This record gives sequence, structure tokens and C-alpha cells, in this order.
Amino acid sequence: MTTDPTLPASAPAPPISAAPPASTAAAPPPPTAAAPVATPALEVDHVSRWYGNVVAVNDISFALGPGVTGLLGPNGAGKSTLLHLMAGLLAASAGAVRVRGETAWRRPEMYRDIGLVPEREAVPGFLTGTEFVRLNARLQGVADPDAATTRAIATVDLADAADRAIGTYSKGMRQRAKIAGALVHDPHVLLLDEPFNGMDPRQRLHMMDLLRSMAAEGRTILFSSHILEEVERLADSILVVYAGRLAASGDFRSIRRLMTDRPHTFTVRSSDDRRLAAALMADPAVFGAELADGRLAIRTADYEAFTRALPRVARATAVSLFEVAPTDDSLESVFSYLVRR
Repeated sequence: MTTDPTLPASAPAPPISAAPPASTAAAPPPPTAAAPVATPALEVDHVSRWYGNVVAVNDISFALGPGVTGLLGPNGAGKSTLLHLMAGLLAASAGAVRVRGETAWRRPEMYRDIGLVPEREAVPGFLTGTEFVRLNARLQGVADPDAATTRAIATVDLADAADRAIGTYSKGMRQRAKIAGALVHDPHVLLLDEPFNGMDPRQRLHMMDLLRSMAAEGRTILFSSHILEEVERLADSILVVYAGRLAASGDFRSIRRLMTDRPHTFTVRSSDDRRLAAALMADPAVFGAELADGRLAIRTADYEAFTRALPRVARATAVSLFEVAPTDDSLESVFSYLVRR
């Protein structure tokens, strides 16, 4: 037996502590696994694109997940360039564009995940609607192109004209054929440039319902439109592009409330507008009140403070509130402010 050289040979061995009974030993808690971070379906990371001395897109960043996002901006703002960058049709001069975590540039397999509807007319007029959609299905390697074609055409409500040449279609019908071609391979991401152009009101409502249902199934949809009413009715959030830069992003009502340098106006209808107006003028959140056409218009610089003060003041003055509505909380108001400031 080998003895410890630091102890005398005659010294007894150090005592060994007995381990506690298994039943009383506290097991250490298992390590907590970090929650996985979801990869955005679309990611634009400090992207710029220029043509010589002309800057079309200037240092834009955002990330999108499932849902419908509206892309807004005046003509020449950079909307189409941005869509083409995300579709892998243009290379970024700086920054990176990623689709489901992978680069969008020079990666042909990306098109299995993307459906693109460009604004410009790129549909061969000699093909029928069925032939055009089937061609897209074959290009995407769909297992059963005929069945996929039938489904896509029915989805966009084009079955009655599917066997006619696209050259005989109206503008709205050509738009629906393009959308069917973009949907035929069931992509995760849809990029739509002015998709409602030429559609009549019924077709527009049908397409809005379709896009909402696709977003509810987990798809990411980004569409541009110059019709603010369409974006307001359909989009969960907005991206506002102006002069190549991202002016704002998110829910437009939340964006409006953050515009503290622009007063908010509310229309109020109550049981006694005069008494309510006099009481509200004493509140620091209110700086203006006007009675006109049987309604009370209130101006405030603090949206949240006013919405808290109004019910309190109404109770204190024994006034019943019949209607309260912000008059400038529309997408048109937000867009107008952002592009003119």
C-alpha cells in the first residue's frame, strides 16, 4: 500500500465521509434549454442598391414572419427594386437579403419557397390560362402539375376562362392568371407587386379573402399597392418607403400614435357636447375643442392621455358618450405625414 508522503507512516488514514442516502440527495436541476429563435421568412439586413450615382434603396433593414404586410411609397420610392431584391432578381450593392435564413441571390432553389407576381406584364398572350399555370408548375417541379394547375386556377376564380388565350383577357384576368402561376407550387412566401391592378370590386374582395386565409395558414405575404384603402383593409402591418429609405414599419395605428409632433383629432358625440367640451379644456392633454355640425372635435397632443381622460371627465360631468372616433387615425393620414415631413 502506498502512503501519502506528507503524512507520518504511523498516522491513521484521513476519515472518509459517507455519502448521504440516495433518498435525501437533492438532484441538481436540469439545464434549461434556450428557446429556439424563429428564423424570419424574409430578412433585409442593411440593404442598399444603387445604379451609378442613383441610390434606389438606401440602408433598409426589416424582418417579416407569417402574416400580410403592405409595402407603401410614392412612385420612384424604391418599392419595386426592394421586391426584386427579395426575389433574387437583383443583387444588393451592400447588405444581405435572406429568404428563410438563406441568401436570396444566385440560389435557384429559393424559388421553391417564393411566389412572385411582378407589376409589369410578363405573360405570353398566346398561351391559355391553363397552359401558363401548368408551365409554372412544371418549372417548379411540382409532382402532379395538372392537379396543381386545376387547384390554382380555381383558387383565383379563373376556371371559366382557363382555356382561352391570355391575350384575350382583361387586365384583372391577367392579374389573376399571374397570381395562379405564383401559387401553383404552394410557396411559403408571396411577393406581390400591385396585385389588385385591374380587378373589379368582387375580384378584389375575393383576392383579399384568399390572401388572408393563406396568411392564417402561416405564409408570409408582402404586397405593394398605391391604393391605401386596400392596404388598410388587408395588411397586418406596413412598411413605408420614401426616397429609398424605410420611413416607418409596424401597425399604422401604432405609428400614428407615436407621431407626437402632430396633434390628434377626435370626433365626439355625447348627451351634452358643450358641457363636455368645457370640462375637457381643463385637462392638460387637450389643447383645442370645436363644436360643428352637431359634433364635438377635440385636439390633443397625447393620444394615450386623452383616451384615459375622456371617460373620467364624462363621468365627472354626468355626460353620456355616444361615439368617439379618431378622425386622422387612418392609413392615408399616416402615409401623407410620413412622405411630406
